Amino acid sequence: MYDVRQMLKLYFIAGTQDCPNPTADRIQNLLLILEQALQAGITCFQFRDKGKNSLEEQPESQKNLAIQCRDLCRRYQVPFIVDDNVALAIEIGADGVHVGQQDMSPIMIRQITNQPLIIGLSNNTLEDLWRSEQIIEVDYCGVGPVFPTNSKANHNPSIGLDFIKKAREAGIRKPIVAIGGIKEEHIVTLKENGADGVAVISAISLASDVSRAVKALQ
Repeated sequence: MYDVRQMLKLYFIAGTQDCPNPTADRIQNLLLILEQALQAGITCFQFRDKGKNSLEEQPESQKNLAIQCRDLCRRYQVPFIVDDNVALAIEIGADGVHVGQQDMSPIMIRQITNQPLIIGLSNNTLEDLWRSEQIIEVDYCGVGPVFPTNSKANHNPSIGLDFIKKAREAGIRKPIVAIGGIKEEHIVTLKENGADGVAVISAISLASDVSRAVKALQ
């Protein structure tokens, strides 16, 4: 079993929709970017393939891609998390699943599988975090968006750099990964404020030099 706080240090999230390349196939581009990121030292990968330009309408192709991503992560001994799709996570033996407030509840996820899934839950308010703190099935909290982001349509209001500090001062103790528009210059402040790590999408998926981007984010 992975150490959850360690796993959150540099958490990469991506799907085919995040990896445009005019000269290459999006699937192969995602796999290439993921392997470069793994080689450079990301500590976790979340497969989040949804929305425009994703494989959402091609479930078999999406599953095959998820398996390839899972196998890459295993080669580098990095946790492989599936976003939202609990059935897929269980079917392919993912290390964990990440859900939102409106998705299947962590309690239900534990009830439907004996697999030791790491369960992450998204949070946008202190009320969300207090609920998550009380749910024993939640292993870590995703908190954000810290800043407005283009990676997710209709996202919740941004919370700013100081929110996690306020949450820690209020008594939130679960592992926290910050997400949403985070850049290299924000990371020290977020960690000083109590975040165990940061989650990024475009900072890696759109980087001209993936290895350099990962090293900078570390």
